Amino acid sequence: MNKKSSLLLIVIVFQFITYSCSKQQQSTVENDTQNNEAWLKVTGEKIINQKGDTVYLRGFGLGGMLHMENFINGFPSNEESIRDGLLKVLGREKYDLFFNEFYKNYFTEPDAEYIKSLGLNLIRIPINYRLFEDDMNPGVIKEEAFEHLDRVINLCAKYKIYTIIDLHALPGYQNQGWHSDNPTHKALFWKHKDFQDRVVLLWEFIANRYKNQPWVAGYDLINEPADPTEEMVFPFYKRLYEAIRKIDPNHIMFLEGNRYANDFHIFSEIWDNVVYTNHDYAIPGFIDGGDYPGVSRGQYINKDTVEKDFVNESEFMFKNKVPVWVGEFGPVYTGVPEKDEMRYTLLKDQLANYDKYQVSWCIWLYKDLGLQAILSQDENTPYMKLTKDFQKRKNYLGADAWGSTDENIRQVISPLEDLFEHEFNGYDPFPFGPQYQINRLVRHILISEALISEYCALFQDMSDEQLTELAASFNFKNYNKRERLEKILTGLEK
Repeated sequence: MNKKSSLLLIVIVFQFITYSCSKQQQSTVENDTQNNEAWLKVTGEKIINQKGDTVYLRGFGLGGMLHMENFINGFPSNEESIRDGLLKVLGREKYDLFFNEFYKNYFTEPDAEYIKSLGLNLIRIPINYRLFEDDMNPGVIKEEAFEHLDRVINLCAKYKIYTIIDLHALPGYQNQGWHSDNPTHKALFWKHKDFQDRVVLLWEFIANRYKNQPWVAGYDLINEPADPTEEMVFPFYKRLYEAIRKIDPNHIMFLEGNRYANDFHIFSEIWDNVVYTNHDYAIPGFIDGGDYPGVSRGQYINKDTVEKDFVNESEFMFKNKVPVWVGEFGPVYTGVPEKDEMRYTLLKDQLANYDKYQVSWCIWLYKDLGLQAILSQDENTPYMKLTKDFQKRKNYLGADAWGSTDENIRQVISPLEDLFEHEFNGYDPFPFGPQYQINRLVRHILISEALISEYCALFQDMSDEQLTELAASFNFKNYNKRERLEKILTGLEK
């Protein structure tokens, strides 16, 4: 053998040894991951870990961070519109500085410590596709966008808290609402294959990234789908399920019903390692809800009717003997002690139902500015001081879809309601009828859109230091605890 051949042989042997060691090391990591007792799977009607123990996933939704909503974060309209406005006002460098600091502060180790101290074991992480993919560069996933999602998942894992990745806003909008980052009232996702292809690609990327992370309980594939035709949801779920399973055979998939996670009649098959999830918002808990027990939106509602509604929403799961996860529920609070007392009673009745039927749950919401969450930002933070007057104006105009009513603009809304009642008797737009449609178009789109520039102007001429302080307002240390809610969720008050 000549010198050249010997050298080539040495190189080949070295590469083989290196490859073998690398594969062995990779295999060891994967085996350690797979053998982790935290791994969850579906068995019959239960979610169990690797020891065979039944696990009830119970915790909070982390709205307002990697997916933003107007009442949670204090702005009007939808996230994309606000981001466009802030980019114009701040410029790219300051815009990036603010949002990077915002993400760093929104969920930190004290947040994970606090959730663990409550005896809860779940954070549902809503994400917006826009963070991971640019509409002008579709199909190209941005690796750097995962930095903050990774951080939340790893912090939760450190404290043995499960996470569920929830795709809350899809390209083309999977429902008609502002909470899917939709500036319109049309769910175009179901009409365009291009949008659907991009979602498959994004989920394939996510599945590949987290397939070996045992503290990720699974993937909530589409938040509150709402296809008026009822023809597209199930076939697309099947496509997603099959695509993800080729990459990740282990994680649970969470499938929400059509019509905002409440209608399962279109589901014709039961798949392995899947949890079906509904959202259980009770009418007396809405901002315009009436007394509890009492009449809300023309219906008499009490403890029995709340239970009946939950059972009806869960009929598909009970009939097919599969687990139930209530992915969202919870009342909003008014600041009026008598009304809020009724809402705490409503919440306790809902939690009693979930205990009775042995289901998992995730209350919406962990953090906000004081309307619904267990943590509310202190009124003396730089952000609250900056936006205080604007938030009052937004609420006065009824632009906050979750936290305000049309009380102060009835002179605008009432004539439209009368017109539609007399002139368009058969008009019944999906999903909630004409009155809801009028409110959506006038209050939550038209008026909200007009308020965008006012909100963004508040950030005008801010220095880097001011923007950093503003973002730090969202740190755990700057929030107050809703102690009554804390007692109820921890079982100290039933």
